[in-house]
Parts: sequence; C-alpha cells; structure tokens
Amino acid sequence: MLFFFVGPAFAQDVGTKRDGAVPAPETMTEKKHAHTNRLVDEKSPYLLQHAHNPVDWYPWGEEAFKKAKDEDKPILLSIGYSTCHWCHVMERESFENEAIAAMMNENFVCIKLDREERPDVDKIYMTFVQAVSGGGGWPLNVILTPDRKPFFGGTYFPPVPKGGQPSWPQVLEHITKLWGEKRKEINESADDTATKLAEMMNQVPEGPPAEFDAAVIQNALSVFKAEFDPKYGGWGAAPKFPRPSQPLFMLRAAKRFDDKAAIEQVLLTCDRMAEGGMHDQLGGGFARYSVDAQWLVPHFEKMLYDNAQMLRLYLEAYEISGGKENYAGVARDIITYILRDMTHPEGGFYSAEDADSEGKEGKFYCWTKKELEALLTKEECAAVVTYFGVTEEGNFLDHSDPEALPGQNVLHIAAPSDPPSPETMAVIESAKGKLFAVREKRVRPGLDDKILTSWNGLMLGSLARAYAVLGDPAYRDAAEKNVAFIKSAMWDAAAGKLFHRWREGERDTVQLLDTHAYLLDGLIELYEATLDPAHLEFALAVARRMIDGFYDKE
Repeated sequence: MLFFFVGPAFAQDVGTKRDGAVPAPETMTEKKHAHTNRLVDEKSPYLLQHAHNPVDWYPWGEEAFKKAKDEDKPILLSIGYSTCHWCHVMERESFENEAIAAMMNENFVCIKLDREERPDVDKIYMTFVQAVSGGGGWPLNVILTPDRKPFFGGTYFPPVPKGGQPSWPQVLEHITKLWGEKRKEINESADDTATKLAEMMNQVPEGPPAEFDAAVIQNALSVFKAEFDPKYGGWGAAPKFPRPSQPLFMLRAAKRFDDKAAIEQVLLTCDRMAEGGMHDQLGGGFARYSVDAQWLVPHFEKMLYDNAQMLRLYLEAYEISGGKENYAGVARDIITYILRDMTHPEGGFYSAEDADSEGKEGKFYCWTKKELEALLTKEECAAVVTYFGVTEEGNFLDHSDPEALPGQNVLHIAAPSDPPSPETMAVIESAKGKLFAVREKRVRPGLDDKILTSWNGLMLGSLARAYAVLGDPAYRDAAEKNVAFIKSAMWDAAAGKLFHRWREGERDTVQLLDTHAYLLDGLIELYEATLDPAHLEFALAVARRMIDGFYDKE
C-alpha cells in the first residue's frame, strides 16, 4: 500500500464595504491582472477568488480529466470554500507564489473545487483523507491518478517546513519523484484505494434489518451524556463545535424518557454558547465553531446552514424550558442577522460570511479597550468593559498573521452568574447600539453570495418553526418569499428538476439528493405552520422528483 498523508489533522475551517467578496464584472474587466486562468468563467465565489493565481487552475470537469490522461500527469485537486480562513492562508502563501505555481503547472493538472457546490465530490476525497489519516478539513489537497483515483491527501501545507511538517514545495517534489519512479506501486495503491472507498460508500447490510427500538435511542442518549463538558457545556474538547443535531436529538429523547439531566445538559450548553464569543454579541448569529473549550474565541466565519440549525435548537430550548425568554431572544437575534445580512432582495439566502476582513481574521468583530474608550461615554465604557470582559491585553490574537495587533477583544458575557441591574443593562444596550453602528462602517468580511437550495431548505424550515413557536408574521413572510424564490430560480416545473446552486441569475446543472431532502423538510415545516396547500403540493412534487432521481430499488 502506498497511502500518503501529511498535514495537520484539522485545518478547517469551514452601504458597507465587503472585503473578499467577488467583485462586480465591470471591476474585473477594469483591473489589470498578471495572470488569468479558466476559473474566471465560473460562478463560484471560491473559484473566482483563485481566477488570477499564477496556478493554471481548471474547474472540475472533462477538460481537466482529458488533459491529465493526454499528458500522463497526476491531478492535483484542491478543495475549499470561499469563507475558509486556512484556504486564504494557503492561497496567499503558495498559490500566489510564482515559483510554487510553476512547480504545480509543470508537473500536475491542477483543479480547484468548491466543496459547497460539489459536496458529493468533496465527500469522496474527504473520506479518503480521513481514512488514511484520522483527520480532515479544508483546504483539502488530494493527488489523483488521471482516472481520478486518490493516492495522497492532506490539508493545509506551509510554504516552508514548519513544526516538523514538510512544506508544500517539498510535497510537490516528493510526489513528482514518486510519479516518475514508482508508477506501478502508485497505480496499484490507487486501484486498491478506489475499491475500498467504493465498498465504504456502498455498504449493503447483511441479513435482516436490526431492530430499532427505544433501547437504541436510550443507549445513544447515555453515550452523549457521558461526553458532556459540565463546566462549559457542549461535547468533546477544543476545537468545540455546537453539533446542533446532537442536542436536538437529546432534547427529543429526554422529553420522551423524562430525562431531566439530559435536558439540563442541553440548556446549559445553549446558555454557554449564547454567552460566548462564538455568538455575535452585537449583530446576532453564530460563528462556525470555537477554537477553545469555553466558546470564547470563535473561528469567525458564519455559515447559513450552521445558523439554520442553531435557530432550530434555540427554538426547541425555548419550548422545553417552559418559555424562557433568553432562548427566544437568541432565536430572534439569529433571524435578525439572516434577514439583515444574508438575504437576497428576492428572498434567497446567501451561503456564508468570511472569517477574514482586510486580510486579518476577526478584524471586523474585535475591539480594543482604547476603541471603546474613544466611542462611548465613561458610564457606557465602564459597563461594557465589565460586562463583555474587555482588557488591555485582549483575548484574541490572529496567530496566522505575523502583523496582527495585540489587545483585540472578542466580546463575550464575562460573568453570566452576576447579571447587571436593569439600569446598567439599559446603559449596556445603548452602548451596544453605538458599537454596532460603528462596526457597520468597517470593511465587512467577504460574502459568499451564492444561493444553495439545500441550505435554503434548512433555513426555510427553521423560519417556519420560528413562526409557529414565536408567532411573528414577519418570519412566515420571509419563509414564503424564500419558497417563491426557490420555485422561480431553482425549480424547473416542466422538467420536474430541482437545481443546487444559483448566483447572479445563473443556476448550475448538478442534481444532488441533499438538495431535495433539505428543501422537502423545509416545505413540510412550512406547510405544518401555515396549512397552505400550495406548500404541500410543492413538497409532493419535490418528493416525486427525489424518488425518480435517487431511489435505488436494489
């Protein structure tokens, strides 16, 4: 076997100006670039970010596959997404480097892939890397034979050796040498890998189906409870992800089996996440995950599908807690953020916001104590510094940026067990309004403005649930406007087809099961909340298409 893996086990991620957003077409044509590759014709914001690299990138497709076969070169497949911090770092360090790009162009056929546009392709190669290394993340860099069978995989690589890790140029040299000297072994390894991947992804259970009863659910609940962090909430160690599907399962199982301890675990987790820096204390919404165990410092990117699931979690926390307003407040904040910053004028929901702005992670969100002193009254500043735990030294440093400024603070509720008086809280709310207004004038993180039907389905369902639980007709209006957009832009009624991605008036041609499943779930939620038969009729049409396109009779 000739499996290779090098790279950190986890490199993911993953009127106001935006930094990193895809420029308007006229800006693209006006600006002079030293290099332009085939990605310039793509719609993906991630691919467009790489359209002027000196690397001769191809999009995933037959042109690249044919070139690899005709020239007998390995394929270098690099997978990421537009709001991925470490993807940006590797681009700056390696893909914009003329010498490194020359090595890539000479010895490989280089393909860039947006994992959000093609989650099906990403899943195959991520499974490979996880199988041979035990970890994964983005950027995902995989070397394939010309017939697309993987034989090497890794995540982020530095431009020079660092911390015992080889550099990207060293990796390229090593693979090039092996390709020339050990082709037979590479092909045999790749063939064996492809066979094993196919077996892993197409497992057929032996014998009759296992019995699924209450004991299975109770066992899963007990396993999750044993992994709980009683101090900070959540499950597992740093980096800590909310994993909202897990606490949602726990709430339902706990309700069924009257397990008050499990409910308390979930509610404590919701409390700690809402108090932490992963929750945007000024603008609402949640970042993707926390780099520490206490939810303090986030990886600042904000994803639509994460916030859709977090919205569902806080709505159910509100219900199971007997209507505690703090959970409803977090849910409303998420919706405010989505409708304010992540919604197309016609009703579709954008995909994500970047972790970086002006080339620095978290710059949009962080504050120094001096900034607060200059912006707020003495009374406001004193209250905010105490409430949000602001210090001179700060609690965040972007270690990937050698020029990062010290003293940056991620706002978090520092002493939740000692809440301010109503009078002090009024002062804090006034100060928050001022800080938000100033923050809105900063250069915003880049916006990935493509619209994915699958992720829109998740947010659609959560908005419908919010309308049912909280009763605000604005939530129903937003959900129904989203359905109208999906019908208009993503659904071909004549052909009975549902498409995956839309951007700037164009949709792709990819057909994915997840696209149908998540939208179907959202439509059912909206029908249950409104009893409008039009939503049920659309759900039935999507279900029929899903069965026709994806059901395997064997």
